[in-house]
Amino acid sequence: MTFILLAVSVFLGIALFAQSTNQGAKTAAESIPEMEQQGPDDAAYVRNDPEDPMALGDPDAPIVLSEWTDLRCPFCAVFNRDTLPAIVEEYVDTGKVRIEVNDVSYFGDESTDAAIAARAAGNQGMYFEYLHTVYEAAPEDGHPDMPRDKLIGFAKTAGIPDLDRFEQDLDEPELRKAVETNTAQAQQLGVSGVPFFVAGGQAISGAQPIETFREFLDGALAEAGQ
Repeated sequence: MTFILLAVSVFLGIALFAQSTNQGAKTAAESIPEMEQQGPDDAAYVRNDPEDPMALGDPDAPIVLSEWTDLRCPFCAVFNRDTLPAIVEEYVDTGKVRIEVNDVSYFGDESTDAAIAARAAGNQGMYFEYLHTVYEAAPEDGHPDMPRDKLIGFAKTAGIPDLDRFEQDLDEPELRKAVETNTAQAQQLGVSGVPFFVAGGQAISGAQPIETFREFLDGALAEAGQ
């Protein structure tokens, strides 16, 4: 693995460092493990809303793990399939960590459409069920197409109860605006690749294994006095 250290200037003046590998050229929006750095100020993105459909865990948890994800990102799919379940079991269900998802559309209009569909599922309390369904169907690499009929098919597979409402929400301008706003904010924060995570003022990116996240989250908890 060949590492290239890049200093990136962001609005907070924080230096971000990224890597590349010899696995072939990747787009700038795809994050390749491993990456760890100082994160942006959590006041800019932590929501702590008890009714947030895009969050898991106790709003009063000592640590918020903020995740940035694109539903067409293969590394995001790997994280959600292979690592997220263990994080939920070990940290979220035990009240140590709350997860808040920030959707971005870094891979074109169909990324926006997929994020809108996930939010439409969230309107019926099934945001994470929809994410799970999408990522379970993701290919090993590349960015899958996300036409409307496929998004509706994911809703059926996920068990969204009101499919008529789901289809109506796919055309909801406020959901599109929310995704576009989240994407712009992520870029302003310096999130240039996904998946990207911040907890306790530190950041990490890529489809890291659970062992890496244990070290990352345990360190954040220790800093929080837990």
